[in-house]
Amino acid sequence: MGPIQEALDALPLVDHHCHGAVTADLSAGDFASLLTEGGAWPGVSPFDSPVGVAVRRHCAPLLDLPRHAPAADYLARRSALGWREVNRRFLSAARTEVFCVDTGYAPHSLTSPDELAHAAGATAYEVVRLEALAEAVVAQGVEPDEYARVVGAAAGEAVRKPGVVAVKSVAAYRTGFDLNPARPTDAEVTEAARRWLARGGRLADPVLVRHLLWTAVDLGLPLQLHTGFGDDDIRLHHADPALLTDWLHLTRGTVPVLLLHCWPYQRQAAYLAAVFEQVYLDVGLALHHTGPARSRAVLEEALEITPFRKLLHSSDAYGVAEFHHLGALCFRQGLAALLQDRVDADELSLPDALRIATWTGRDNARRLYGLPTPDSARD
Repeated sequence: MGPIQEALDALPLVDHHCHGAVTADLSAGDFASLLTEGGAWPGVSPFDSPVGVAVRRHCAPLLDLPRHAPAADYLARRSALGWREVNRRFLSAARTEVFCVDTGYAPHSLTSPDELAHAAGATAYEVVRLEALAEAVVAQGVEPDEYARVVGAAAGEAVRKPGVVAVKSVAAYRTGFDLNPARPTDAEVTEAARRWLARGGRLADPVLVRHLLWTAVDLGLPLQLHTGFGDDDIRLHHADPALLTDWLHLTRGTVPVLLLHCWPYQRQAAYLAAVFEQVYLDVGLALHHTGPARSRAVLEEALEITPFRKLLHSSDAYGVAEFHHLGALCFRQGLAALLQDRVDADELSLPDALRIATWTGRDNARRLYGLPTPDSARD
């Protein structure tokens, strides 16, 4: 093991975007449906996929099983231990000291940020999902001409709660990024709200999605944006972050914009981070789905031109605590391998490589979100 891998293994990470872990024992079918973005299909086991193989290889030992344990043995052992012990083992194994938790998506019963932090022996902060907030406002009843004011007030109240460090939009899912970049007028928002209230359903009006993006700018907190890879609700070609270019021009000098996940658009995201001061990125979600075997390749493409103070770590783990652990493992191994090769080729000094590892694994997120910084982490 080289010095960079040793340093990353010892580094307590900041997972700047994730979700809670389930608070119930899972059936084989429920676990399978959470293991992949595509769900479970008849005759096709999600264990027979890169992420499934990674779980059997790297998670089985934490359940006291041999590496590459058969899926049936894995599921049986997971069930025998129970969800509390499973969550504790994987969350503590991630060696993550801070989780920033998106609480706006919970089709399953999940740990709260505090519960997640307790299981991991860590600290947790909250990320407010703007679409969920707007949908909650509408569910309580609002007139079209009051929509913008009420949503803005609700968002302002939400971000003033203790422990909230960022907001998030899932515009990529609802409309994609090929939007008019300009701030919508009050009249446009009122008319769009009227259409939505008459139609019902979730927020998917392009004008109202734009309104939320600009609301985020007004709130002044870092804005996380899902980009790229997701479940089949997304239209991947509309989730390319490069489509945000005109909006990023208009929002220069406002709030930090965090491009989440990005795959297969990590190079486009890297370009945006290289040319816009406010843009940062991660490749979370992609890492545990590609597994340790390919996480280095994804990170290498993300780091081709990204300034080193602009790459962050996230897992985007949802539901199964295996993903909080795997996300951290893949990040540590992939980043250590590529940095070590650059040192061996004399393209980086060892001190530079160690500094980059610490920046991306912890300090970039601490600086960006204004998190308390231990004396040992100060520049």
